[in-house]
Amino acid sequence: MKLSSILSTAAFAAGAVASASAVHAQSYEGKTIEYVIPFSESGGSAKWANFYAPKLAAALPGSPTMVVRYRPGAGSTEGANWFQSQQDEGDGLLLFGDSGSTKFPYLLGDPRVRYKYEEWQPVVASATGGVVYLPPDLGEKFDGDMDDLKDPFYLYGSQGATTLDLVPLLAFKMLGMQVDPVFGVEGRGDGRLMFERGEANIDYQTSSAYLANVQPLVDDGLAVPIFTWGALDEEGVIVRDPTFPDMPTFKEVCEATEGCETSGVAWDAWKAFFVAGFANQKTIFLPQSASQEVYDAYVAAAKAVVSAEGFAEEAETTLGVYPQMTGAAAVEATRQATSISDEAKQYVLDWLMEDYGISVQ
Repeated sequence: MKLSSILSTAAFAAGAVASASAVHAQSYEGKTIEYVIPFSESGGSAKWANFYAPKLAAALPGSPTMVVRYRPGAGSTEGANWFQSQQDEGDGLLLFGDSGSTKFPYLLGDPRVRYKYEEWQPVVASATGGVVYLPPDLGEKFDGDMDDLKDPFYLYGSQGATTLDLVPLLAFKMLGMQVDPVFGVEGRGDGRLMFERGEANIDYQTSSAYLANVQPLVDDGLAVPIFTWGALDEEGVIVRDPTFPDMPTFKEVCEATEGCETSGVAWDAWKAFFVAGFANQKTIFLPQSASQEVYDAYVAAAKAVVSAEGFAEEAETTLGVYPQMTGAAAVEATRQATSISDEAKQYVLDWLMEDYGISVQ
């Protein structure tokens, strides 16, 4: 996947601003908009939603109230299925925010999935990153590869192998680590709490949650970051995460670790889910029945938010340094993040069955 196509689409979309008459005709004065995410209030998705909600509300005509609601369950498929059932709510008073944890079951053909991305209307798509960290006694052994960290036995609090945790679990396998996931946590924030309580000795958090909740642990000497998932450049090559440029990427660590390969089907499968889970991870949607007038009003508001003076600096502090795509660019980003090759899909399905006894289809 090339981000250049997304960025060029974004440039085109920036010129295709909704007509003034359509935007001004749509007013939400005195209204309350529900912005639903299928996660708990303690993870990175909650940070992201609460960052955007007041800004979008202020930019919409009439400056409505926007309230973030949480519907966790089944690795986010429960909330996504609920949103699918709300596709006739086209008055602009309902938004939904997904994550890679929502995209993954869709990509894998999980029978729990009843939602249809092609029916939803993307307004904003956000890239993000993620950081893997260890307790100090293990982190001090990290020297750029995982060769000295393959023997310890690791516990990892996980939402499930078909959620966003697919990316770290597959990465840990490729690195030859002995990681036993403890399935069933409701959000990555709960996984972090397990780490803080000493119930887990490896964890990762998305960038926003890491900056807010893990960096203080690092500053206090209670956690040691070892690598990031990285970011994509315009040619689709994994490079260092711009939010954490001093940390090596998983690709760098894999290349330095004996037995880990950055080519072949395992690597292709990991990268496909990395794209869906991080490069184009979170999206804000309107229901299918939202009119063009409603959609245009939201896209105009989103463009106003991301182009506002000071937004980049505030976003860097809260979300990290990543693309924020609106309108047509968000549509294209979503299309790419919800597509996968048959070979990569089959590899992951086989791995899930062999390692965890999970039959997705």
